[in-house]
Amino acid sequence: MDRIDRISRSGIKRNSLTPKSSLFPCPGCQRDIDLGERGINGLFRNFTLETIVERYRQAARAAIAIMCDFCKPPPQESTKSCMDCSASYCNECFKIHHPWGTVKAQHEYVGPTTNFRPKILMCPEHEMERVNMYCEICRRPVCHLCKLGGCHANHRVTTMSTAYKTLKEKLSKDIEYLISKESQVKGHITQLDFLLKETECNSEKAKEEALHSFEKLSHVLEEKKSAALRAIEVSKNLRLEKLQTQAEEYQGLLENNGLVGYAQEVLKETDPSCFVQTAKQLHVRIQKATESLKSFRPAAETTFEDFVVDIAKQEEILGDLSFHSNGLEIPEINKEQSRMYSKALISWECPGKTDSADVYVLEYHKLNGEEESATWQEMEVCSKSKVISDLDDDSSYAFRVRGYKGSICSPWSREVILRTPPAPVFSFLFDDKCGYNSEHLLLNPRRTTVESRAGFPLLLGSERMQVGCYTTLDYIIGDTGIAKGKHFWAFRVEAFSYLVKVGVVSSNKIQKLFHNTHDVTSPRYEQDSGHDSGSEDAFFDSLQPFTLVTLGMKKFFIPTTPAAPKDPASRILPLPPCLGICLDCDKGKVGFYDADCMECLYECEMDCSGIMYPAFALMGSAAIHLEEAVTAKYGEYHDDI
Repeated sequence: MDRIDRISRSGIKRNSLTPKSSLFPCPGCQRDIDLGERGINGLFRNFTLETIVERYRQAARAAIAIMCDFCKPPPQESTKSCMDCSASYCNECFKIHHPWGTVKAQHEYVGPTTNFRPKILMCPEHEMERVNMYCEICRRPVCHLCKLGGCHANHRVTTMSTAYKTLKEKLSKDIEYLISKESQVKGHITQLDFLLKETECNSEKAKEEALHSFEKLSHVLEEKKSAALRAIEVSKNLRLEKLQTQAEEYQGLLENNGLVGYAQEVLKETDPSCFVQTAKQLHVRIQKATESLKSFRPAAETTFEDFVVDIAKQEEILGDLSFHSNGLEIPEINKEQSRMYSKALISWECPGKTDSADVYVLEYHKLNGEEESATWQEMEVCSKSKVISDLDDDSSYAFRVRGYKGSICSPWSREVILRTPPAPVFSFLFDDKCGYNSEHLLLNPRRTTVESRAGFPLLLGSERMQVGCYTTLDYIIGDTGIAKGKHFWAFRVEAFSYLVKVGVVSSNKIQKLFHNTHDVTSPRYEQDSGHDSGSEDAFFDSLQPFTLVTLGMKKFFIPTTPAAPKDPASRILPLPPCLGICLDCDKGKVGFYDADCMECLYECEMDCSGIMYPAFALMGSAAIHLEEAVTAKYGEYHDDI
């Protein structure tokens, strides 16, 4: 209840352009539920649950007696409580204050209690009316005002007594069925107890196998370590030996030591024949020693760079060490089914089309320019799609997923990068009142799709058509305006559409928009007019009270501006499957985006004074579908009431 109170005081509010509402996190499914303008005050009181709670409270208070409110000191223990008087009585006091044959004798009394809240179910929509009917369509109690002119006016309703009887019979049958299956439930409990013990046993076996695997890996590493240390030791001894020998040789070059001392003694020989016999070999040794002094080089290297162990690859492999199984396929994120709009909808599938994993783990992180954030956000998913909220606008995110079956997991999928819209998503519907031409335009019941149609007046007047085109543009706007801030919305244009214009229009120019009688018929297009300069087009463009771009025949046409390319072919782009519009009222700019990759195709400045409305125009065969906001999709549980 504390959590509900906090939510009711500071709930999640929508923008000021839409009716205020509260989003309440459901404790069961952990999803945000829209409670409407009234919040939790618009919900029914659950008197049945209150009665059950009170019953258990009375059992808990059995040791603490509720005393009579009317006894003289010392008060006696009460035996009953009057719901009309909101007081507790002992038997004697109850008889005195509720004498037989009086109005008070008809009061409702229960066992001793301290809860005297009135058990009256009031209508959430009409606070002063008691509910007395049951809507079979919405499956909820309603009052007579809801049926007369409220949202249940066209719904099928029944009396509360009939609904009470029907629901009680169904509930009783369901309870009887569960009671009759008591032996089956006990069998399932026994089976679950066995599975619990088997799970404990199998987990110990899995631990032993994992420990054995790591011990084998540790043994291999110990062998490698010993071999590497031995090789380093052998190399060290060999180098020390060479360096020691070289040091001894140079030690002999010192005076009175080794070779020099021996040569000094030979020089003392006076017999020429003996001197020549010894000096020849000695001179060769002296020359070699002299040459070694001129080009000194150590006999061995002191560094051990050749013995550095490169473990980068092995470290990466060990980092990904997990319970991999060849039978668990690597999931792949489906970019076509994934969406990035008001929230992110990430969908994936297995290549083999078999759901071999029990659960999936989805990870994502924000890309900060060229550097990637090292922190991955992780969430566990039991299905093959997940809705992610609270993402930053105009940012790129990387997503990856892996499957788990028990303690076995698959490798990570290939990372997919998606970009969020440049501004918060603006929700609206097509306006079926302001300037809506029902003869030429057709709206679906949800007002999310509009389609142009010629209509019977054009067909009946076809006899007068000889040359030229007599079809005008049919305009339609959104039902909600924008006063300030930055907003983004997206839509899809059917591939067969001949001519569509999309953009924004100011509230003070809407009347001029719908009363513009200029049609496509122009002397320039008539066979005998002789006009071919296009000056009328320039005059017509200067009169437009709005900012629109032209789409059609699977093409996106960049408007003609002084900064636009002169070559007409360079102003024609392929029409994206999904097109988006970003309106920045504060900076006075409007941009047109490829909503799939959030790439800006065209941007221009405009006057944003007044309330700005999304605007659309259709001619010929064309259709526009508003992109629906991404919501948490889950299966609703429908009971049989």
